[in-house]
Amino acid sequence: MELGIFAGVVALFGVLLAFAGIKTVPQGMEYTVERFGRYTHTLRPGLHFIVPFIDVVRAKMNMMEIVLDVPSQEVITKDNAMVKVDGVVFYQVLDAAKAAYEVSQLQVAILNLTMTNIRTVMGSMDLDELLSQRDRINAQLLHVVDEATQPWGIKVTRIEIRDIQPPRDLVDSMARQMKAERERRALILEAEGARQAAILKAEGQKQAAILEAEGRREAAFRDAEAREREAEAEAAATRMVSDAISAGNVQAINYFVAQQYLTTFKEFAHSPNQKVFFMPMEATGIISSLGGLAELAKDAFKGDGGSGPTVPPAPKPPRKPSASALPATGGTNAEQVAAIKSAQQQPSPWGENSGA
Repeated sequence: MELGIFAGVVALFGVLLAFAGIKTVPQGMEYTVERFGRYTHTLRPGLHFIVPFIDVVRAKMNMMEIVLDVPSQEVITKDNAMVKVDGVVFYQVLDAAKAAYEVSQLQVAILNLTMTNIRTVMGSMDLDELLSQRDRINAQLLHVVDEATQPWGIKVTRIEIRDIQPPRDLVDSMARQMKAERERRALILEAEGARQAAILKAEGQKQAAILEAEGRREAAFRDAEAREREAEAEAAATRMVSDAISAGNVQAINYFVAQQYLTTFKEFAHSPNQKVFFMPMEATGIISSLGGLAELAKDAFKGDGGSGPTVPPAPKPPRKPSASALPATGGTNAEQVAAIKSAQQQPSPWGENSGA
């Protein structure tokens, strides 16, 4: 009976020793083992055997990436603005032994180190830089904190500033400043648009004036050329009439004067302002001029189909051309009277004793 009890106690003690010497480490965890209080080795994920009651598992370290919330704290910026800041820290244990024995209360140490560096980094910046350069703040914090935690066997993978809360009155001032800045930009853009519109309008007026001046110049050239051609034609006609008169054909001057009479009457008829015109006029002068045209036509027909010499008609006594025989122009009455007086003062081409 006593032997059976002893065997049962020995078996129970063996089972307890077996359970005490077998350790199973889950994935993502590492255990540190101490023998008589001194670190010996680290147990990786899996099944392990240790010496019962001699080897003791001391620290169970989580090797996965861990997220820590950085509590909100007040930070004074470089321009003396008080803001509230909070964030998050991502870290991972790379060496379980260092994380267990190089620092006490690892998470508390990481949080305090991060908060201290947040005040240091953000306190050296202006408020505008804090609100606009979060990436720069995160990069500086990550560099400083990761370098400080390397002896602890951990790796800080990321630090993010989650929220920055300026005071309410400062937010209102920033909103007014932003509104004023946008209004200033709007006024500048509006003034720039008006300036560009004025410049384009002036350029258009300039181009229009240049084109109009060029058109007037071209028209003046064309008018001058037309007047030159007209003067050349008039000169040629006058020269032909002069040659005919010098050759002894007295009827040419009658043709010339009659043509001027008819042209002048045509202008009177088409004038919108002078439908009735009174001036001393001799019908016999016009009739004699028309008779000169008839004589010219006879001479022309006889010269083409006649067989004998043409007998000229008896010459009529020459008359001194009156003032009404002068071609009328479109000038004023004073200019016409002056032209008539000048013509009367000139000597008659038919001789001194021509009748009126």
